[in-house]
Amino acid sequence: MHRSKGAGTLWRSARGQGPRGAAGNAVASSSDDTEWWAPPPDNLSRPLAHNGMPPTLFGFVGRVGAWAQLWISLLAVAVFTLNTVPLELQRRILNAAVLHGDFELLAALATVYVAVVLSEGLIKLLMNVYRGWLGEKAVRALRLATTSLVASLPAQRAKPGVKGVEISLILAEPEPIGGFVGVAISEPVLQIGILLSVIGYMFYVEPMLAVVSIVLFSPQFVFVPLMQRAINRKVRIRIAVLRQASAGVLARANETERALKQQLRFAEIFQLNLGIFKLRYSMKFLMNLTQNFGRVVILGVGGWYVINGQTELGTVVAFLSGLNNMNEPWSELVNWFQDMMVTSAKYRVFAAAMRRFAHGEDPLAANNGSR
Repeated sequence: MHRSKGAGTLWRSARGQGPRGAAGNAVASSSDDTEWWAPPPDNLSRPLAHNGMPPTLFGFVGRVGAWAQLWISLLAVAVFTLNTVPLELQRRILNAAVLHGDFELLAALATVYVAVVLSEGLIKLLMNVYRGWLGEKAVRALRLATTSLVASLPAQRAKPGVKGVEISLILAEPEPIGGFVGVAISEPVLQIGILLSVIGYMFYVEPMLAVVSIVLFSPQFVFVPLMQRAINRKVRIRIAVLRQASAGVLARANETERALKQQLRFAEIFQLNLGIFKLRYSMKFLMNLTQNFGRVVILGVGGWYVINGQTELGTVVAFLSGLNNMNEPWSELVNWFQDMMVTSAKYRVFAAAMRRFAHGEDPLAANNGSR
């Protein structure tokens, strides 16, 4: 991880020099820094502004910090490795209490359980802080790149419409893109790792119940991608309309005509957001329905096995915990996929606007192509 001057030092050295001076001083940060949480040296914004944005979102993720993604992913591996251990400990604790009545074994297993959970929590805390640091680095790079590019444009390009897009590019649009950068690689590594480790454990404990669980999850592989595509279309249109609304604030037109156009844009945004909410929450409803139905089936099948002496009570309880451990990473993986698709659309629109800025074209034209 890079180290840099404290925020106060950077601010003092940048005062009175404008955006270019601030970016330049950030690049010139020396190695005598002492605070790892201070802003890292900015060696990314100028290449992005003057050499062009990477064509894809994941190309940008790699430009921001490929090595940082690797270290965060290694922390994710440690988290999902520890995540499965409590399932076996729960099974053994319950069997020690119900079947054997061994208090010493129970106390020892409980102590190990606490140590594992605490270790997992601390590693996850470190991972999340590292993710946030990387995401903020990406947000800052996008804002500085936009500022540097616009500052280099001829004065005649400073039209009200261009100013509206500039405001949107600097203030609003970098946040979701940078936020995704922090979790772009480590989140699927973490959630897929948890899923695979839990499924492997369930097959180890009771193969038939594991097969039933996978079958109950299979409908989600069909309706989730279909509904997500519909959400993505609405998101792309919403970005375009929001850009037009930003430009409309500064447009030099008849006041009545401008107000009417803005009113129509806000009405369209309302309809688009409502459509996104309907699709998103309908998808969550279907996911929760399949997950709760899975719990009922596991309780029925597991209870039948216990009655017939084919398994232990602790195994059924551990299986229910494992099913819950499958539900959460699957939901998080779906959320990541949603964010990835939406952020990819936002990044394409952002990169198109930057490219049009650099070529002296109207950046609002990029909106029309996204619709």
